[in-house]
Amino acid sequence: MPSERDYQIRPIAQDSVVHNSKTLSNLHSLAGSLFGVSAGILGLESYSGFLFYLILSTITTLLFYVVQVAPESFAEKRPVLNTGRYFLSALDFWTSGIFGGLSGFVLTWTLFYGLVRA
Repeated sequence: MPSERDYQIRPIAQDSVVHNSKTLSNLHSLAGSLFGVSAGILGLESYSGFLFYLILSTITTLLFYVVQVAPESFAEKRPVLNTGRYFLSALDFWTSGIFGGLSGFVLTWTLFYGLVRA
């Protein structure tokens, strides 16, 4: 947990944290829709479709972390899985996108499943 001195040296700008969270949310919404198209075309049903979404959404978050967050953490010599400087919390970073893109996934999944199977 950073001390008050750490915050004085490297302050956290709330506008940047909100922007980062919004960017990740937009990424998951778009990716969820694309995963829904894929699941519908593949004809996935029931648990296999939701498992497909869960795995791909986790991979998307992991790739976002590797490309955007980890290089800056390495440059500042911070702990590797510390996302608190860029997002509200680590739990918010790893889980919010999964639930945020779920509705778009289900919508496009059922649409494309119906189009392909009709």
